[in-house]
Amino acid sequence: MSRTMTNCNDAPNSNKPETVGRGQFSSRIGFITAAAGCAVGVGNIWSFPIQTAENGGAAFTLVYLCFSFILAYPTLVAELNIGRYRQSNNISAMASLSANPALRCIGAGTAIAGLLTMTLIYSFYSIVGGWFIGFSLAPIASLTGFASAGQWLSGFSSLSTIAVTLLFMGLTTLIVTEGVKNGIERWCNRLMPSLFVLLAVLIVFALTRPGGMEGLSVYLLPDFSRILDDKLLISALGQSFFSMSLGTGCMMVYGSYLNRKVNLPKTAFQVTLVDSSVAFLAGMLIIPCMYAAMHQGVEIFNASGELYSAEKLVFNVLPTLFDQLGITGQFVAAAFFLLLAIAALTSSISMMEPVVAAMVERLSFVRRHACWLLSTLTAAISIVIILHIDTLLGMAVKVATQYMQPMLCFMIAIYGSWVIRQDRLLTELSQGFPDLQNSLFWKIWPWYTRIVCPGLILLLLVHNL
Repeated sequence: MSRTMTNCNDAPNSNKPETVGRGQFSSRIGFITAAAGCAVGVGNIWSFPIQTAENGGAAFTLVYLCFSFILAYPTLVAELNIGRYRQSNNISAMASLSANPALRCIGAGTAIAGLLTMTLIYSFYSIVGGWFIGFSLAPIASLTGFASAGQWLSGFSSLSTIAVTLLFMGLTTLIVTEGVKNGIERWCNRLMPSLFVLLAVLIVFALTRPGGMEGLSVYLLPDFSRILDDKLLISALGQSFFSMSLGTGCMMVYGSYLNRKVNLPKTAFQVTLVDSSVAFLAGMLIIPCMYAAMHQGVEIFNASGELYSAEKLVFNVLPTLFDQLGITGQFVAAAFFLLLAIAALTSSISMMEPVVAAMVERLSFVRRHACWLLSTLTAAISIVIILHIDTLLGMAVKVATQYMQPMLCFMIAIYGSWVIRQDRLLTELSQGFPDLQNSLFWKIWPWYTRIVCPGLILLLLVHNL
C-alpha cells in the first residue's frame, strides 16, 4: 500500500535504517566518482566562469574556493551523514531525526522543498544541457554536409531548444532507470575520466591562443578590493552550494546508498576537492577563451563592464573563436561542447535520483515509471521556461541557487548537528573512522556546523534579502 508523500508521522522511528530493496554503491571509488559527477556539471563549467567574469575574476574565484571548504564541505558531511544514517529517501530521513512531531514535520517539509527545488533546477539544467548537446552535434552536422541542420541545432529557436532539451532529458532518464550500480555508478565511471581528458586538452588550446595568457592573469591575480563586495559574496555562496548540489537532497540520497565502512569526512573532502578543482580548471579554460575571443574583436563586456547575454556566453563567444580555426575549429568546438554535455549529464542523473527515490519508497512507484513520469512533468516546466526564456531562465537560476539552496543548506546544517542526537552522530561518523572521537575533525566539526555554518549562511541570506 502506497504512503503519502507529505505524511511526516509515518517516518521510521527506530534506529534501524530502511535498507530493504535499496541500491548501494559497489565501492568507495564508485561513490566518489558518482558524487563528484553529481557535483561536477553545469555549475562548474557553465555557471562558475560566468560568475567569475561578472564578479572580478580572481577575487570571485578566491571567495568561491573559501566558501567551498569552510561552508559547503561541512554541510556536505552533514547531508551525507543524514542519508547514510537513515538509509532511506530524503523525506523519511529528515522526518526520522527527531521524536518531536513538529520537528518531524519541519524536517519532512524541508526535504519536500528540496525535492521541488531540485525539480526546478533539473528543468533549467536540462535546457542548458540540451544546448550543449546541440552545439556538440552542430559542427559534426556541418562537417558531414548538413550545414542547415547544424545551424538549426545551434540557433536557439524555441523549437530546436525544446528538441535538444527533450533529448538531454531522455538520456538522463535512460541512465537513472537502470538504478544506482548499473546506471548512475557505471556511467559516472565512464563519463568522469572522459571529462578530465577533454578538459586538459582544451585548456592547453585556450592558453596557446593570442589573448589567452591575458585571460589567465585576470583569472589568477585577484583584486582584493572586491572581495567584500555584496554581490560577489552572495554569488560565491550560491555558486558553492549549486556547484556541490547541496540542500536539494542529491547528496543525502547518495549518502543513503553509501557503505557504512567508508570514512565519511575523508570521502566528503575528496568530493569537495574534485568539485572545486574542476570548477577552477573550467575557469582556466573559459576565461582565457573569452579573452582570446576579445583579441579577435569579439565584444564580451558592454560599456558598463557587464557581460553581454551572460546565460548564453559560452554559446555566443566561443564558437566565434573556434570558427576562426577553420575545419580544425569545428573539431575543437565539437570536443568543447561534448565536454560540457558530459559534465551536465553526470549532474542531471543525480538530480532525478532524490525525487525518484521518494516516489519509489513512499508512493510505491515502479522505478522506471517514476523516472519517466518525473521527466514528463519536468519537461513541461522546461517548455514553459523556453517559451519565455529571456524572463524565466535567469529568474529560475537566481531563485533556486541564490535563495532556495542556501536556505535549504541552513536547514540541513541545523538538522545534521542540532536535531540529530550527538551520540548517534558520533556513532554514525565513527563507522569507517574508528578514531573519530580523538581526531581534529571531531573537535571542530560539531560546533562548527552548529554555529558557524548556519550563522554565516543566515547572515549572508538576510543581507542579500
